[in-house]
Amino acid sequence: MRQTIFILNGPNLNLLGQREPEIYGRDTLADVEARCAALAGGEEVRVVLRQTNHEGEMIDWIHEARHDAAGIVINPAAWTHTSVAVLDALNAYEGPVIEVHISNVHKREEFRHHSYVSARADGIVIGCGTQGYELAVSRMLRLIGREK
Repeated sequence: MRQTIFILNGPNLNLLGQREPEIYGRDTLADVEARCAALAGGEEVRVVLRQTNHEGEMIDWIHEARHDAAGIVINPAAWTHTSVAVLDALNAYEGPVIEVHISNVHKREEFRHHSYVSARADGIVIGCGTQGYELAVSRMLRLIGREK
């Protein structure tokens, strides 16, 4: 049976490749999606990448994952540091969760050092650029028993 991995992205990541390229690089979410889909293989594991600037929509997608996704890779962006609601939604999800941050948040402003999401994450990838998504998908494939 084919499984699905949700890759969920929070606010401002729709500007990836344009916004602060010295921090986030030049890759777009479309680039990330193509590489992650290729890594997952498509036949056995499908990748669904989504981005929203609306917290409620993110929560709805996490709820949807309870029925439709074998695992969640999430870059909650600014909600990392502020959203108990995203954490609560993730706590209601029974599958594996991997948190991703493109930049090394520990080398940035102090407020970025705390993550609510980390309390739920089964793994965290920080500071590896957009390659971090591929590292997260690779790990997720192992966690859901689909490692190649």
